[in-house]
Amino acid sequence: MKKIYVVIAILLSFLSEANADVDKTKAVKMVENLTSTGIEQIVNSDVSADEKNKVFRKLFTENLDLDFIGKYVLGRYWRTATDKQKKEFIELYKELNVKTWSKRFDEFKGKKFVFDGTSSANNKNQVFVNTKVPMDEGAPVTVRWRVNDINGKLRVIDIIIENVSLAQTARNEYTSYISKSPNGVEGLLEYLRMKIK
Repeated sequence: MKKIYVVIAILLSFLSEANADVDKTKAVKMVENLTSTGIEQIVNSDVSADEKNKVFRKLFTENLDLDFIGKYVLGRYWRTATDKQKKEFIELYKELNVKTWSKRFDEFKGKKFVFDGTSSANNKNQVFVNTKVPMDEGAPVTVRWRVNDINGKLRVIDIIIENVSLAQTARNEYTSYISKSPNGVEGLLEYLRMKIK
């Protein structure tokens, strides 16, 4: 009987570790580093678009979990895509986001991210880091960073600007495109290649 209690205790300890809350302090520090040494620094610098894209590419690679996002964005089509298609989609998605967000964050030139605490996500391994960017006119722009913790490794899996989710918007657009394309996932890849050019 004692053995059963020991086994249950061990299982419960594993479960509590697996469902442990994200270290909110570390999540905030990660996003602070991303915004200050990354976004603010490059947006406020006087460099070429190519140089800016290079920095954003590095930021995305180091701070975003692109595999996680890719699976989410493709939804059910991730399971039917070939390994080659998955790999190319991640690369194209990253490149497209580098160019898109490099331009988008230009709106924050001369501005600083103000941190506004954290809020819970529906997954214990995730947390939202809340920021605001005061603008010259109107209300501050809200930017929320969804941070995921996988075995102590923190990565951003979504950026929500003014309640518009980067990941959800892409998922809606891409899954709709695939469902209408006679070439399925391959049709989406062709579309993304053309869009990047």
